Amino acid sequence: MGKFEKDKQDILKCARWLSEHGYFGCLRGSGGNISVKINDENIIAITPTSRPYQGLSTDDISVVDYNLKSIEGHLAPSIETAMHLGIYKCRSDVKAVIHTHPVFASVLSIINQPIPALFDEIAFEIGASVEIVPYAISGSSDLAQNVVGKLDNNCFCYILQNHGALSLGKNIDQAWKNAELLEKVAQVYYYALTTGRKITTLPKDAIAQINKLREPTTTRIAGGLKFRP
Repeated sequence: MGKFEKDKQDILKCARWLSEHGYFGCLRGSGGNISVKINDENIIAITPTSRPYQGLSTDDISVVDYNLKSIEGHLAPSIETAMHLGIYKCRSDVKAVIHTHPVFASVLSIINQPIPALFDEIAFEIGASVEIVPYAISGSSDLAQNVVGKLDNNCFCYILQNHGALSLGKNIDQAWKNAELLEKVAQVYYYALTTGRKITTLPKDAIAQINKLREPTTTRIAGGLKFRP
């Protein structure tokens, strides 16, 4: 087993499950991408660009450094690699990033609708609000910059306007769970909106308490955030 084999296996397992359950838009498609930060090195493993997930092997997973230099892999990494790197550089609490195109989060992405605090579980796991990242073309530096601009809210999920969703985690299992939770709450919120009735959100004092329990100590540094344990 190679140095990066375990990380590649984790990515492949997650990618296949998400693909089979409709998180990438269609089973035969190659939309979305998954990465993990390898240990404490400035290295990530990430899915390749334009390759259907069902046919991938661990040999197809790319490994690159923070300067986009290829370390391992024969395929080009995802066109969204710069976006993933921007997240890792600004959020030291994030060790895995999953970009998906699920149905209900995508619906909210085209009506520019963030998700407020609706359930304790979601607020604790993801954060009080799932914010909208302004639109930019897929794979562009503008999109990466737009994502970085939203990262200081200490949340683990975001909706990409007219695009899809981002789910972050302290490991790939947490990011994977957050991807599921995001689509669940997006579905509930969408159906609630269609009733035309008033949406009941969590009380402000409850949100403040949850945020206090979740909030790491942070200091802002040039180019992003630095998290102190």
